[in-house]
Amino acid sequence: SLLFSLFPGTDVGVTGGGANRENTAAVTHVAAQPLLLTPEPWNLLVTQTPAKEKAKEGETVVLNCHLSSPQRPSLTDLMVKWYKEDEKGQMDLLEKNVTVLPNNSRVFMSGDLSQGDVSLIILNVTTSDHGIYFCEVTLPDGKVVTGDGTKLRIRRALGLFGIEESIGTIIGVVAAGIGGIVVLIIVLTPQLRKCILCMRQESRQ
Repeated sequence: SLLFSLFPGTDVGVTGGGANRENTAAVTHVAAQPLLLTPEPWNLLVTQTPAKEKAKEGETVVLNCHLSSPQRPSLTDLMVKWYKEDEKGQMDLLEKNVTVLPNNSRVFMSGDLSQGDVSLIILNVTTSDHGIYFCEVTLPDGKVVTGDGTKLRIRRALGLFGIEESIGTIIGVVAAGIGGIVVLIIVLTPQLRKCILCMRQESRQ
């Protein structure tokens, strides 16, 4: 009976140990929470619209990106980055709110950062500008928030090639027309000859 009375004691000891462990975990958890709450984390939303954009060579394109944060009325202390992804990989276009492309005068940020407008402008687009453009924002606490991206497709401008093509079509139409007239002349020639012969014979008579 003495042995039996010892077992419950050990059971209690085991469960007590487990309870102690749980209490320790709970204490650590409670202690960690205030650190997460101070400073208060940013709740930033990065919205890129539309998801797909089309442009013709030579046009100016605006890729919209808007930031909104309910807790922060001013957004001036944010770092904005734009980069492009295509079949060649990733290329940075703009870092810390400034264009990073060498000898660039075509790509820059437009809009008012304090109002949350960090749209990208691309002047005089070329076919090499196609790809998916991402707007990425780094918060003061180091957290990075990225938009869903905007896919840009560039249509080739017809230019001289287009004019040549239309000239080619016109020549084709004219040639077909001339061809038709030639055929008519060939078909009509024997009949014309007959008529001329008839006229000559009549005049002789």
